[in-house]
Amino acid sequence: MRDDGLKTDYDYIIVGSGIAGLYTALLAEERGSVLVITKGSINDCNTRFAQGGIAAAIGRDDSTDMHYQDTIAAGDGLCDTEAVRILADEAPDRITELVNFGVPFDTVDGEIALTREAAHSMPRILHAGGDATGEHIEVTLSSRVRSSKIRVLEDSLATEIVLEKGAVAGIKVLDSRRGKVDRFSCRLLVLATGGVGQLFKFNTNSEVATGDGVALAFNAGAEVTDMEFYQFHPTALRIPGVTPFLISEAVRGEGGILRNENGYAFMKDYTSSGDLAPRDVVARSILYEMQKTNSDRVYIDVTHMSPRTITTRFPHIYRFCLEQGLDITRDQIPVAPAAHYMMGGIKTNSWGQTTIAGLTACGETACVAVHGANRLASNSLLEAVVFSKRVIDHNSHAGEMQVLSPDWDKGVYHSLGQRPPPQNVPEPDLATLQSLLWDRVGIIRNQQSLNEAADILAAWQTMLPPSVDRPSCELHNLVLIGRLVTEAALIREESRGAHFRSDFPQSSKSWQRHIIFTR
Repeated sequence: MRDDGLKTDYDYIIVGSGIAGLYTALLAEERGSVLVITKGSINDCNTRFAQGGIAAAIGRDDSTDMHYQDTIAAGDGLCDTEAVRILADEAPDRITELVNFGVPFDTVDGEIALTREAAHSMPRILHAGGDATGEHIEVTLSSRVRSSKIRVLEDSLATEIVLEKGAVAGIKVLDSRRGKVDRFSCRLLVLATGGVGQLFKFNTNSEVATGDGVALAFNAGAEVTDMEFYQFHPTALRIPGVTPFLISEAVRGEGGILRNENGYAFMKDYTSSGDLAPRDVVARSILYEMQKTNSDRVYIDVTHMSPRTITTRFPHIYRFCLEQGLDITRDQIPVAPAAHYMMGGIKTNSWGQTTIAGLTACGETACVAVHGANRLASNSLLEAVVFSKRVIDHNSHAGEMQVLSPDWDKGVYHSLGQRPPPQNVPEPDLATLQSLLWDRVGIIRNQQSLNEAADILAAWQTMLPPSVDRPSCELHNLVLIGRLVTEAALIREESRGAHFRSDFPQSSKSWQRHIIFTR
């Protein structure tokens, strides 16, 4: 027992309280004792920022085969086909479970309403509350967790995975309120800590997205893969003094038009797919257009749509913009790209198992290679529920300590080596780190900028004092993840999906493989 009487031994410990963590916890509750550890409140996560929706082939003219093919195409040669087949085939059942949990998906004439987004061949995106899908799912699941027997430990940051004889024995946790480090033991540890958007100066993520799960796993010796593939959402609100706010891809899916500073609809100049091109193409096109017009933004124009459509289909976006003095029924929406989603992460198989016995991962912090080099819109919430369920289904028997089996390409292995320290290294802090990654490891990369960033990040790792509180722990994690992203981007001498090198602008068959880091 802890000094405040809290039990310290559980069957399942889940780190993270987004959709992946909460969904896993609710399923695990049926099979044993569960502890959820979250460094903020139970509602602090990226899930509630997910506006676009959740994809599933439940329409009359749709099929799981079509969903599979669209996902494979978006992944640009690096998807694991087995994982994608699982994602598409199990999607309808997971939607049914979310409905049974009480998620209020939008309906038309008694049927779940479906919309289309870029790179989907059919309307298959489910929404809740128009553009507040993630928030509705998060609130529904967190309410069920709060009313269950699941123990939730808030304001608690996981700092170290405890291993015994190479297998997970438990986890060390810093209680931010008490200022003490506690150890909890478990049979199965599930990392569901989300992404790492706080690496970048402009991002759409919650402030808690600091890559904690990937750092924990890597430091414990687990394999980490595909870190060079970071998705930049092409359209985040760009207003001076306003935190970047996601303008959902569904806005373009419903007919929104991208225009430059001069009012010109420019996307057809870059791709025949126009405004509905994949996210990486749209993000780079916007960046090029901003450079052409010497502007820090472009615009989404929805003024040709009826005000009623806008306010009912995108109520969250409409209200937020209105609070900033922008009426999107009459005014164009200023936007620019922002960091959005980590496609790499802790390497897992299709059951969430890692290369460490007793350690599993799911959601954005895991990489089962279902997204490949470029995530298909609205597959992220789906991935979280599909593979969270598989974690519990396959790892529920007492005494079993499963280890990752090689069910997808092992790829090329690397480690983080030492680098000669550069001259005039700036002092490491969050703002400097975010600017460094945005400027040198952002949407368009090259060898020189990547090397500059890699040298500074390696120097920072040696300069950082020991972590003693949440901010210092997070900075340690961000510097480590920054190194993994940067070194992977340096190694991959091609352009593929969300990874674009101006010095290697074409893709290469020789690079149709995964880059894996391990200690």
